[in-house]
Amino acid sequence: GFGSGLRAEEIEADGRRAKSCAPNLRLCRKKAWPLRGVECAAAAAAVGSRAAAMGAPPWAIWALLLLHQAARVLANTEGDALHSLRTNLNDPNNVLQSWDPTLVNPCTWFHVTCNNDNSVIRVDLGNAALFGTLVPQLGQLKNLQYLELYSNNITGTIPSELGNLTNLISLDLYLNNFTGPIPDSLGNLLKLRFLRLNNNSLSGTIPKSLTAITALQVLDLSNNKLSGEVPSTGSFSLFTPISFGNNPALCGPGTSKPCPGAPPFSPPPYNPPTPEQSP
Repeated sequence: GFGSGLRAEEIEADGRRAKSCAPNLRLCRKKAWPLRGVECAAAAAAVGSRAAAMGAPPWAIWALLLLHQAARVLANTEGDALHSLRTNLNDPNNVLQSWDPTLVNPCTWFHVTCNNDNSVIRVDLGNAALFGTLVPQLGQLKNLQYLELYSNNITGTIPSELGNLTNLISLDLYLNNFTGPIPDSLGNLLKLRFLRLNNNSLSGTIPKSLTAITALQVLDLSNNKLSGEVPSTGSFSLFTPISFGNNPALCGPGTSKPCPGAPPFSPPPYNPPTPEQSP
């Protein structure tokens, strides 16, 4: 089978030693493997060189080179992004204790879900008593579908880089202490179905770019400090004043409060049908 004739080797990398398993695409993903992405790639290359020296068949060497490249590409990008988040958050209940930065991917961490390709698709950290700020590196989680950070004490602004998460289905940041504007870049999230930013201290206007999200089913921007006219086109035509409540400076049809200079709201004029005249 694959890797036949190859023994487990001890590989030197940055002064640390690690047992290599039989070479396969999970070589650098084992929890026991203590090396980071670049180090693991170097270790895989070392195995490939050893395989050639031992007379391994060409197909095995080719597979090992693929492993080398895969390890380089993985390089724990998503793990690094989430670890950046961890270092920016205070975690009094040790909810993030399993977020071990020495692993090549974060798929074994609690509150993180991956797909079959070991790419992060969910981060579930709601109601975790976290406080601190978010980090722009979250925008590197390209396959993320659910970002659940509700009911914490997170402060600061919503990173515009969240607009890079084009596979996102649900963005739940409600019941925190976010300030600043709603990023215009969130209009790029065309698969988004649930956007709940309520009960923060967000300010500024509601980006018109959000009206292009035709998949949007649930929108809650209530209990913030938003201002200006509520968009009424596109997906926003579906939402009632409940979605925008308790933002005193908002106006427009979505709020039942006319904007300055606009005519007061009134129902369309009633034109009774003209009675038919008898012949």
